[in-house]
Amino acid sequence: MTVDISPDLQPDTPKQSSLSTAAARNLATTAKSAPQMQEISSRWLLRMLPWVETKGGAYRVNRRLSYTVGDGHIEFVQDGAHVRVIPRELGELALLRGFEDEEVLNALAGRCAQRDFSAGEVLVVRGEPADQIHLIAHGRINQTSVGKYGDEVAVAVLADGDRFGENALLDADARWDYTATAETSGTLLTLSRAEFAAVMASAPALQAHIQEFSALPLQRQNRHGEAEIAMSAGHTGEVELPGAFVDYELKPREYELSVAQTVLRVHTRVADLYNGPMNQTEEQLRLTIEALRERQEHELINNREFGLLHNADFKQRIQTHSGPPTPDDLDELLCRRRGTKLFLAHPRTIAAIGREWNAHGLYPDTVELDGHRVLGWRGVPILPCNKIPISKENTSSILAMRLGEDNQGVIGLRQTGLPEEYEPGLSVRFMGISEQAIMSYLVTTYYSAAILVPNALGVLENVQIARRRD
Repeated sequence: MTVDISPDLQPDTPKQSSLSTAAARNLATTAKSAPQMQEISSRWLLRMLPWVETKGGAYRVNRRLSYTVGDGHIEFVQDGAHVRVIPRELGELALLRGFEDEEVLNALAGRCAQRDFSAGEVLVVRGEPADQIHLIAHGRINQTSVGKYGDEVAVAVLADGDRFGENALLDADARWDYTATAETSGTLLTLSRAEFAAVMASAPALQAHIQEFSALPLQRQNRHGEAEIAMSAGHTGEVELPGAFVDYELKPREYELSVAQTVLRVHTRVADLYNGPMNQTEEQLRLTIEALRERQEHELINNREFGLLHNADFKQRIQTHSGPPTPDDLDELLCRRRGTKLFLAHPRTIAAIGREWNAHGLYPDTVELDGHRVLGWRGVPILPCNKIPISKENTSSILAMRLGEDNQGVIGLRQTGLPEEYEPGLSVRFMGISEQAIMSYLVTTYYSAAILVPNALGVLENVQIARRRD
C-alpha cells in the first residue's frame, strides 16, 4: 500500500536564521603566518665560525716552512677487475716526493702487483721481514701490535688511498712493527724492494733523487714537519749559542672569496596592491637570503677548493675502529688537537652516536651553547649539520675543529662594507624595473673558509650510521 503525504503534511525543515560562517569569512581578515620554508636549518657552522674581514677578496695563510712529504692519499684507475696506480700519484710517497721523471714513474707503476684480499685475511705479521710497500686501492685494514704489558693493542685503521711498508723499499733489514689484518675484502697493489731496485738500477735520475733524499738531515724537522729552530738549553759557562731564524713558506696559500648570487624578481603589482599586512618584497627577500645562507654553509663543507671536508690534512683524517662511532673514536679525534671547540656531524650520525653510547652504558654530556642545551663529549658540543654528505653505503664523517685566528684554528672569510649591504657580507642591489613591470634585485654574498694550521681540523671518516639488526 502506498501512502502519499501532501506538501502540507511534510516535516518542517530548519530555516537559516543568521549569517553563515562561509559568507562571513568574505568580510573577515584572516590570521596568517609569514611564509614558511622547510629548507631552513640551524646552520651551526655559520653561527660558530669566527668571521675574519677579508679586504682585497683574498686571505693569505703564512705558515712556518714545513717539509711535508708523502702525506697525501694515492689514487688508482680501475679497469673492470684490474686496478693500477696512477704513476704521478707515486709522488705522494716520501722517498719520491718531487720526483718528476714520468718515464721512471711509469716503470715503477707497471711493476706494482695487484693482490685481492678477503675479510679476516692476515696481510703482514709483526716481526717478519718487510720487503714490500702496500698501496691500498680499496678496503679497510686494521694494524695491531703488542703493548708494553703483552696485550694486543690497535695501532691504526687504514682505508682507500693509504699505504704501509714504505721504509721497506730502502731498508734491507726492515721488519714489520705490526700485524695487518683485513677488516673487509678489498684490493691492494704491492711493490717489492727487488722491483724498486731493478728500476732504480737503470734510472740515474732516480738514483740521484734517492741519494739526495737519504742525505736529508733529520734535525731539519721537528715532529710536526716544520723547519727546526736551532737552540741550546741546559748549558753552563760561555757556550757558543747556535744562530737561528724562523723560515717561512715561499708560496703561501691564498684563499679567494667565493660567491653565491641570485636575482630576486617581484612584480610591481604585487608590491603595490598586496603589501599588507606583510611586505611582499621583504618576505621574498627573507626567504631568498635563507636559501642563500643554506647554500653558503653547503659550500663551506663540500666545495673542492676551500670546503672543510676536502681541505682537511690527510694526517688529520682517521678511520673508525669498528664502523659505528664509538667513544674511543671520538677520543682519538679529540686528542689530535688542542682546544677543540666543536664536533660537527649529520643529524643521523648524531643518532648513531647516541645508539653506540647507549650500547656502552654511557650517555653524552649536555653542553650549554648560546642558550641551547646540546649533546657533547668531554665538554665539547656535538652540533648537527645536514650538509655533511651521507654515502650510498650509509657512511658519513664527523668533523672536529679548533676556531679562531688567535688559536690558529679554522676561520670564516668575508668582506663587509659592500655597496647596498643588507647583512654583514651580503648585499641586495636594485637592478631596475623591466618592461613587464618586474622589479629585480641582485642578492650576493661573498665567503670562504681557511684552515690556518693543519691540525686545526680533523675528520673521522667512514662512520657507519645504519642501525644494526638485532
